[in-house]
Amino acid sequence: MFAPGDAGYDDARRVWNANIDRRPAVIASCRTAEEVRAAIAFATMTGMEIAVRGGAHNPTGSASVDDGLVIDLSGMNQVTVDPEAKRAKVGGGALLADLDAATQAHGLAVPAGMISHTGVGGLTLGGGMGWLTRLGGLSIDNLVSAQVVTADGRILRAAEDEHPELFWALRGGGGNFGVVTEFEFRLYDVGPLVQYGLLFFGLEQGPEMFRLAREVIPTLSREFNVVLGGLNAPPPPFVPEEFHFRPGYVMVVTGLGSPEAHAEVLDRVRSALPPLFEFATPMPYVALQQLLDESQRWGQHVYEKSSFFDDLTDEVIEVITEHVPAKTSPTSVNLFYRLDEAFSEVDDDATAFGGGRTPRYACFVIGVCQDPESLPAEQAWVRSFWEALTPHAISTGGYVNALGDMDQDRVRASYGKKYDRLAQVKAEYDPGNVFHLNANIKPA
Repeated sequence: MFAPGDAGYDDARRVWNANIDRRPAVIASCRTAEEVRAAIAFATMTGMEIAVRGGAHNPTGSASVDDGLVIDLSGMNQVTVDPEAKRAKVGGGALLADLDAATQAHGLAVPAGMISHTGVGGLTLGGGMGWLTRLGGLSIDNLVSAQVVTADGRILRAAEDEHPELFWALRGGGGNFGVVTEFEFRLYDVGPLVQYGLLFFGLEQGPEMFRLAREVIPTLSREFNVVLGGLNAPPPPFVPEEFHFRPGYVMVVTGLGSPEAHAEVLDRVRSALPPLFEFATPMPYVALQQLLDESQRWGQHVYEKSSFFDDLTDEVIEVITEHVPAKTSPTSVNLFYRLDEAFSEVDDDATAFGGGRTPRYACFVIGVCQDPESLPAEQAWVRSFWEALTPHAISTGGYVNALGDMDQDRVRASYGKKYDRLAQVKAEYDPGNVFHLNANIKPA
């Protein structure tokens, strides 16, 4: 338990986005579902707002609250793996690094995000997409059950055979329905080594790179995944010094199969469009999961928006290549994830995920700065970029884990026709809207 003035309070209230500086009245460090229940009861009895902290990675800072109570789950980071059943039970405060280390000890993995210091809980409740999405779908598609503490203090198991409407809502509906203290996931055979290839192209090559990606990616089997981006080249040793920090575009190709099959894909790309430089190597899956950790490290000032697109049309490519060179911070990025194969084999109504299930691209426009003075310019860049993309997007909503601004119009647009059903579930399990510091679903 931490309160203002206690040793450790300032560390305990910090969140990933340095632009968020909130001062909770109480931070309750919980290690069991019963302690979470006690914290909820204390907050509701005293009329305090509740924020729930897992990895504290959401750009909006929803893991903290001024003058309220933070339920800190970081002590609940245990991961138990059953390699025979290919199942993992994961504490509500575990990070992806905890999950990956435990599952990879058995050559297994859960489809999840791409930054290892992300919290499993927040990522999963919104959907969860990353390198394994084409292989196994979203994190929520592999959720078998969840232990949930509700606003009235009940400790429930949600699964297909127990509280099925709550289980449906948890898979994409965010933290609206209670505090999840344990997740049970289905696992896949992955690694320990995967194939990695990075090809970097100059700004002038951007239109051709995206058109090439549009042609190549849909033809790849699910053992491959490709992430596209507009960014400045990083400065590690494998990047020629002349290209350090140079703005351009990147195509990252990962393969879960043979080195030969991966090399064939890279050769197909480079023969069509030679990159300025490239880097290809086998690497441990846990290392792949950590590649973005430094660029997305704690202590930076961040603002983000997201959208979904049916395809990389010429109009979308024109917007991308017009706006990427306009960013002012060298650490700001624009990323595109491909969502198809296993992702699209799940019925749209099977979960509360608001992004739809037809093959598509998820787009993230992320302004990242090292100081608060630089952030307004990057926020303007993100908004301008996103507004220019919106006429070509599937909807005016986005991925609920990356909305940037969680106003009601965007939340409703993100969930579309599912919003009313979510509101009914909310009315049953949280009629007083106790859990509202999120992409909030208002009770019906």
